[in-house]
Amino acid sequence: MLYLTKDLFPVFVPLGVIGFYRYLWFIIKLCAYFFYRPMMPKENPTYRAEYDVTIIVPTIDAGEEFKEAAQSWLVNNPKEIVIITETKMKDALQELANSVDPTRIRVLTVPKANKRLQMVEGIRNTTSEIIVFADDDAIWGPQTLEYILACFEDPNMGGVGTSQTVKSVGRYQTVWEVLAGFRLTIRNIEIAASTHIDGGVCCLSGRTAAYRTCILQDPQFQYEFTHDFWLGKYPLNSGDDKFLTRWMVYHGWNTYVQICKEAELLSTFKNNWRFIKQVLRWTRNTWRSDFRSLFTERRIWSRHPYVAFTMVDKILNPITLLSGPISVIVLASEGKFHLPLWDIIISYIVWLMMTRIIKLLPHLFKRPQDFIWVPAFLIFGYYFAIMKIYALFTLHEVGWGTRAGIDQTPKELAQEKEKQREEQQQQQQDVEKQALESRDSATQAALAAAAAAATEQHQRDQMRPPVAIEMAPRPDSPGSADLIQHFSRQQEQQRQAAARSASGGRFGASIGGPATYDDDPDVYEYNQDDELAQYFAQADQALANLDADPFGYRGEVAYDKSKSRRT
Repeated sequence: MLYLTKDLFPVFVPLGVIGFYRYLWFIIKLCAYFFYRPMMPKENPTYRAEYDVTIIVPTIDAGEEFKEAAQSWLVNNPKEIVIITETKMKDALQELANSVDPTRIRVLTVPKANKRLQMVEGIRNTTSEIIVFADDDAIWGPQTLEYILACFEDPNMGGVGTSQTVKSVGRYQTVWEVLAGFRLTIRNIEIAASTHIDGGVCCLSGRTAAYRTCILQDPQFQYEFTHDFWLGKYPLNSGDDKFLTRWMVYHGWNTYVQICKEAELLSTFKNNWRFIKQVLRWTRNTWRSDFRSLFTERRIWSRHPYVAFTMVDKILNPITLLSGPISVIVLASEGKFHLPLWDIIISYIVWLMMTRIIKLLPHLFKRPQDFIWVPAFLIFGYYFAIMKIYALFTLHEVGWGTRAGIDQTPKELAQEKEKQREEQQQQQQDVEKQALESRDSATQAALAAAAAAATEQHQRDQMRPPVAIEMAPRPDSPGSADLIQHFSRQQEQQRQAAARSASGGRFGASIGGPATYDDDPDVYEYNQDDELAQYFAQADQALANLDADPFGYRGEVAYDKSKSRRT
């Protein structure tokens, strides 16, 4: 690099300053990592796994690796393991759980796959003091829970995380899994350093993290956790671990990460190019969460200033990382170096390899065979810097990225919502149609039953003796008894006359005209102006109503004779 700076020393001074800062910052992290010490379990701990720990596992497609993970959890002797999946996957997950331990593994469901809703469902069904969230492929050591619970001896401790390492899916780790291992080594150093310096951490990884149940069962937490939106309109499903970490910081709870062999977990990663999609999702979540921590909530500045500074450093990292190679490429293309182009390229690559190897030494001490993948890590580092810039301008993309059905982009969400609305309308129409058909059937049945009841009632009425009806007297009129007797006699005479007419008697009837009663001296001559005639008309109407419904008023209508009205 000294050869490169010979002719353009002023140009490379700023780059040298940036490089000096980057490696000074790395040395500070490394020193803090070496001085870090995990919290050790007590002989008589306050919390014991068999009484105080529930493991919650949100999943939708747990495979055979779940059996190994679940066996490792059961070795830690938790009170219970709760698996939360979507409804259509319950049978498969229940069978898988039964094959491991049906007595201590319970399967719950939510209508549709959504990790945050699944987590809340598990929280609501927990009765223990401590909740541990775990991925369905996270494999624990036999003392993992013991070391996690050691941190909760501090009454202000709200959340505890662990260190991680990669478990290969196949017999050998692919380049993608090696890259994941490199990243985890650097991450373990960073979170151990921040925990040692000011007790904070950027994120308690969701692969395995423990929290006090009382914090998570707060209705306010559950509401905000499941109604988390970016810019107020993009629903967030992933990034749950970032949300939980920020919640601890903002509400005054302490956090800690156990970086030690006893609390180290093994976890699988994508062993193909889909690992890049995982990293892209994580990067977007980091951008969103760090912006909120630094500029919206701002509690991180006073509680964990070192962590706040690391967040700012990550924001500037793509610029500082890309400034070196971009400067070298531009100056070399313009021919401003005194060395041949190949000498420049080779010397620069050797310099970059040496510096990257220094950062990866903790990993290479454990897995020296991964040395051959250092060039891949170098290339991935620059690709990752470009990816971070791309992620910054696509924060509205909230899809999971690696699993179908977990969540959708805003366009997919709108389409899904429209589809659900149409289905609901169709279901509503079907329900209304069925209700109408049922109502018509019920109406017809009711009418038929009413007709049958009326027929039966009419037959019974024909067999009953006539009932005397007492009517209220009309003021200033003849007594009701005499009038009713007279009117009844008149009706009887009319029926007799009709019978004689039908049998050819002396009462004739003109065609289309009314019958006459000239020979009957008791027939009253109706006069519309006669008060008695009016009363007869009323009595006639009353008897007509009685004839239509002879028992309709019995027991229901009484008469106040003193006031001549119904009461």
